[in-house]
Amino acid sequence: MPRPRYAYLGPAGTFTEVALRQVVGPEDAEYLPQTDVVSAIEAVRSGAADHAVVAIESMIEGGVTATLDALAVGEPLVLQREVLVPVGFSLVGRPGVALADVRRVAAHPHAWVQCRRWLGERLPGVLHVAASSNTAPAALLADAGPGADAETLGFDAALVPPAAPAHYGLEDRVLAEGVADNPNAVTRFVVVGPPGEVPPPTGADKTTLVVHLPSNEAGALLTMLEQFAARGVNLSRIESRPIGDSLGRYSFSMDAEGHISEERMGEAFMGLHRVCPHVRYLGSYPRADRQAADVHIGTADADFRAARDWLRSVRGGASV
Repeated sequence: MPRPRYAYLGPAGTFTEVALRQVVGPEDAEYLPQTDVVSAIEAVRSGAADHAVVAIESMIEGGVTATLDALAVGEPLVLQREVLVPVGFSLVGRPGVALADVRRVAAHPHAWVQCRRWLGERLPGVLHVAASSNTAPAALLADAGPGADAETLGFDAALVPPAAPAHYGLEDRVLAEGVADNPNAVTRFVVVGPPGEVPPPTGADKTTLVVHLPSNEAGALLTMLEQFAARGVNLSRIESRPIGDSLGRYSFSMDAEGHISEERMGEAFMGLHRVCPHVRYLGSYPRADRQAADVHIGTADADFRAARDWLRSVRGGASV
């Protein structure tokens, strides 16, 4: 049997690769590094990959907009699993550069946001040089060799994942370790694949979806949220994203606690279908923290079934 193919944000050594290794090892799968998360997702749509591993939510910045927008449109895909990766960085410099000499730092935008206070305190006035991934600057440093200068590279130092210096032979260039504004920062990654049979609930699940609201209708957002609240479904994440057809038109990307096969979640989806012009189901999958959702009184599966039985008996002429 051919090994499954996983697209991910490369090159080697990124946090996305760390997440991918939690899913499947390189001995059991073919790793396909991509230049950005959209390319990784599109590799699944085109059939070039069987799955993609992409970041979807940062503890510091919230939702990863490139991922949310790519999943909201195009050929439907679903989330199959989530994994959590602690995020901290190492600062790696050019040959002969000391920490006090650093004026320009190459970093992926998400890395820069998670470290800017640390950098501001130790390197006042340092400039950000945007990188396409967390390990791209490390690859440039390794390829440039010991004679590389700032003008050739475009930067003096780079923020890279802790594993990158060893992977690229830059251990002697590390200027600082544990670089982060929040030492407890975590990023959530998801495995994306084509739709198929919905996996059974585990009792600790999450469901992701995208919803459009009716245009120019007062209270539309409240009506949408009531579909969850009335059924006891908690939303652990909700973010608005522009639809892109006109100003003021937004969709909502959400994570709901529970599984699509559960009565309360199914009822919420039916309610959304009645009142919203577009609902895209993006999958139900086990929570990485294995924490079960709180099920309020009257919202367990048995409660919904009992209510339907009661209504059936009333409609059948039973006295109540």
